[in-house]
Amino acid sequence: MKTWRLIIDSQPLPGSRNMAIDEYLLLSLPEEKTVVRFYRWEKPTASLGRGQKVARVLDLEACRRLGVDVVRRPTGGKLVLHHQEVTYSICSSDTAIFTDTLAGSYRLISLGLIEGLKLVGLAAVLAPYTEAAYSRSVWPCFARPAQNEVVVAGKKIIGSAQRRLGTRFLQHGSIPLAPQSEWLRKISRLEDASLPLEMISVEEALGQPMTFELMVPLLVEGLKRFFRVEWEISQLTESEAKEVENLERLRYANPAWTFHP
Repeated sequence: MKTWRLIIDSQPLPGSRNMAIDEYLLLSLPEEKTVVRFYRWEKPTASLGRGQKVARVLDLEACRRLGVDVVRRPTGGKLVLHHQEVTYSICSSDTAIFTDTLAGSYRLISLGLIEGLKLVGLAAVLAPYTEAAYSRSVWPCFARPAQNEVVVAGKKIIGSAQRRLGTRFLQHGSIPLAPQSEWLRKISRLEDASLPLEMISVEEALGQPMTFELMVPLLVEGLKRFFRVEWEISQLTESEAKEVENLERLRYANPAWTFHP
């Protein structure tokens, strides 16, 4: 039975710090190792995919008006609003478990998260396909499910993105705890204001509120059961934290990175 490192950051962090930690864990990952992290956000934050053009997808004036921070992820994908959610990240270089393809590892992680959602009481499944219009659009991530993403009652409940560096990868994703669609509409540049957003929060799916503190242990247990692993629970060491601070300063807190065309 393999042992994975588990980091739970219960204290909300700025978006720039969250992204710096995720990338640091990817870059520093030893061979055939896996680290799982759960975290939250200090304030509502819009995250851009690595290659997205800000002006096409995000209304910066609305973000300023609503007090929404903006960061750019190290991963690809579409615009995500992080607010009242559980965020997960998984970094791994273990191809024996995750395969060496984006699609294969993406699907396995979704299945592991589904096991956790079952413990929450949600009947979650994999989305069977990606709508062509969604793929071509500048719609936000939670406008539609994509193939092998996690859905409840046909609506996306987890939106994820991945980046690969050789045999290692980082995948992180958003699990909204409370309704987000109205916030997302206000900051997104939707071509059609009446476009339905096929998203659902844990609260909406359960019919009652859910907290980070209650949700994370169930997701942790679901991943443990699905992948048949043990956990080594830890926080960043002092030296790791210094490396993260440098990466945050140079990249994720740097407007040249966040707002480049």
